[in-house]
Amino acid sequence: MTGDATVVVVVLVVLAALAALAAAGRARGTDEEARGNRTAARREVTYDGRALILDGARRMLFSGDMHYPRSTPEMWPGLIAKARKGGLDVIQTYVFWNAHEPVQGQYNFDGRYDLVKFIREIHAQGLYVSLRVGPFVESEWKYGGLPFWLRGIPNITFRCDNEPFKRHMQKFVTKIVNLMKDERLFYPQGGPIIISQIENEYKLVEAAFHSKGPSYVHWAAAMAINLQTGVPWMMCKQDDAPDQIINTCNGLICGETFLGPNSPNKPALWTENWTSRYPVYGQDQRYRSAADLAFAVALFIARKKGSFVNYYMYHGGTNFGRFASSYVTTSYYDGAPLDEYGLIWQPTWAHLRELHAAIKQSAEPLLWGTYSNHSFGQQQEGHVFATESECVAFLVNFDKHKVATIQFGEEVFQLAPKSISILSQCRELVFETGKINAQHGLRTAQVVQSLNHIDRWKIFKEPIPTVPSKISNSGDKLYEHLSTTKDETDYLWYLTAYNYRRNGNGQLVLHVEAHAHILHAFINNDYVGLVHGSPDQRGNIVLKEPISLREGRNFISLLCVMVGSPDSGAYMERRVFGVRKVSIKRKQQRPHSMDNEMWKHQVGLSGEVNKIYTPKGPSHAEWTAIDRSMHLPLIWYKTAFDTPLGNDPVTLNLSSMGKGEVWINGESIGRYWVSFKTPSRQPSQSLYHIPRYFLKTGDNLLVLMEEIGGDPLQITVNTMSIARIYGSVSEFSTPSLLSRENHPSVHLRCQKGKHITDIEFASYGNPVEDCRESGQSCHGSCHAEMSEFIVKNACLGRRKCVVPVRAAKFGGDPCPGIAKSLSVVAICG
Repeated sequence: MTGDATVVVVVLVVLAALAALAAAGRARGTDEEARGNRTAARREVTYDGRALILDGARRMLFSGDMHYPRSTPEMWPGLIAKARKGGLDVIQTYVFWNAHEPVQGQYNFDGRYDLVKFIREIHAQGLYVSLRVGPFVESEWKYGGLPFWLRGIPNITFRCDNEPFKRHMQKFVTKIVNLMKDERLFYPQGGPIIISQIENEYKLVEAAFHSKGPSYVHWAAAMAINLQTGVPWMMCKQDDAPDQIINTCNGLICGETFLGPNSPNKPALWTENWTSRYPVYGQDQRYRSAADLAFAVALFIARKKGSFVNYYMYHGGTNFGRFASSYVTTSYYDGAPLDEYGLIWQPTWAHLRELHAAIKQSAEPLLWGTYSNHSFGQQQEGHVFATESECVAFLVNFDKHKVATIQFGEEVFQLAPKSISILSQCRELVFETGKINAQHGLRTAQVVQSLNHIDRWKIFKEPIPTVPSKISNSGDKLYEHLSTTKDETDYLWYLTAYNYRRNGNGQLVLHVEAHAHILHAFINNDYVGLVHGSPDQRGNIVLKEPISLREGRNFISLLCVMVGSPDSGAYMERRVFGVRKVSIKRKQQRPHSMDNEMWKHQVGLSGEVNKIYTPKGPSHAEWTAIDRSMHLPLIWYKTAFDTPLGNDPVTLNLSSMGKGEVWINGESIGRYWVSFKTPSRQPSQSLYHIPRYFLKTGDNLLVLMEEIGGDPLQITVNTMSIARIYGSVSEFSTPSLLSRENHPSVHLRCQKGKHITDIEFASYGNPVEDCRESGQSCHGSCHAEMSEFIVKNACLGRRKCVVPVRAAKFGGDPCPGIAKSLSVVAICG
């Protein structure tokens, strides 16, 4: 930018800011008058084109998704408290229809499904609730939250203008709303629920239903509004949402992609800001940086006048049992601000906390001020909100590689690459999205018990059926998987007999096509092999294996496996899965099709049917000592282990196993599939969370159904903790708004119950930029010799400590003229 151009920009910015302040002064009277008229009405939620309005006051709200079935009631208070301390105002959750009504007309609101208890805990801690009733939720949850029994309703078509579906949907939504009303949980009743959602990302499938799509949207909106909850309703990703419904944004960068509310009378709400990407088996985890998250939030507020941002997820938790959808791992959004176990994920949690404080400090101009925007170049822009007395500016640098120098008013600002600087009163820098001053943490799995005592393990060999225990599922066709199992198990056996007459030489080949996730094949109880699909694969999986047959009758047993049911898409009720084609072929001969042979079908495994994973279940199986069968498929394993001492989260390391499901004292902690490696040759997940509520004093029963083959003697019980923390802050960093210090400082904090036991590294000077790996190599050319002494004196033995980044603290400037910072690596124990 040339000097003349800079002067022009400065003049334009100053004039624009002055004009904005003047305009705000004129508009302020009207806004204040409107607010004054509303203050008489208490316990009311409305909205306008700027924000949700609670009791007559516009509110800037930060929210986070936590799903009650993905944790335990014992975890809820701690999770909510950490969210509140992280600067959240709202907890958002879906309502999971198939968890609450697994059998038509039979409801479950107990334990992890106690929605009322969850909401009451949120209320008790002073937060609001955003309730996403759905009842279709997707959420990487099996069948998108819809109960499987819906599929059996005559003439039903899900999620469109279809009378059977609408009747059942309305019945469930009404039940949930009435439950909330009866418990007085809506805001006008004195409760915490300030907004609700009907349907979920319907625009993605609406066109597939043709004329029955738009009419369904209007029906769903009218049905919800007629329930008279006293709070607004919203639809996410629904730009044609009817007048009385707020359309909201879901995505990574809603500050760039959201077209905005479809009415000037609706506020800009972001219902899903994805904090990472949910992991699936066979793919590496994809985390999102704290800087990228903060940039996206600030841009949405600045560009779109956003006033509600929800993090999806703030705590992901665990997909217990079989609730994960197709190929989705048991761990859910582990890289969220609170990790799977409820530990604080740094630096994301603290960096967002600082952002929330910076935004709320300027809530007045953001919610009531006049807006203006400015261009500083192709990749730099400014956004200003000004009232008569307050002003806030967002200076944006989209350039991912270069620092941008911006003159704004009378000041010159250096904008970090891909960063937004927030200026309080349009002058004072209070936060930079691209500069991380928060501490980092290294999560550690500490082995507390190795389950390597062979005499403590027992096995049960799952019988390979040739004739099903129940012969009701038989016919001259291959049955569809889900409609046969009712999605009550992952497993369906396809069984038939084949009369073989030797006719020529050449290798016989079994050819099976299945629309499934895994397929195992057995001939006369001998294992032939398996094939599995992947999350990116479309169409059938195909097994082609050489086989040997005996003269006469041979038994073919095929085990079809689903690793979760689908969670999205149009016409879900029409999806078909299972074995589709079977043939036996000899080289250079036509294949012999077996599709229309007499097939018998057995639902589930014997061990499942007899519930041998429960404390009383083992008596229904013949358990034996481990033998050479250990690495074979379809083996049940059981042992016992002690509850680890302390309060740290507990996990099982199953990296030595293959694929299956695991139970603790009869509670399923989910599926595992560690043998399906990612492109980096690692399992997508190897540590599996055991909530302490599942454990008991003394021995705990551990049962695994190993489907492929593994070595249980290498399983370990671990505790999870943030054992190593790291902070690095420059002397030129912006001081924290949440600290009593008025200068840059390194803030260190151990998790609850731990304290700083050692300082591995400390250097005031110019240490290497990333010093999370300890050692003298982290020292730069400038180092204050007193660094370690000063930091140890301030931090050792304490749970938290603050060390100012200033020369006087370290005995003077060790190297004048050089920009300095303080880096510290500490151990928590």
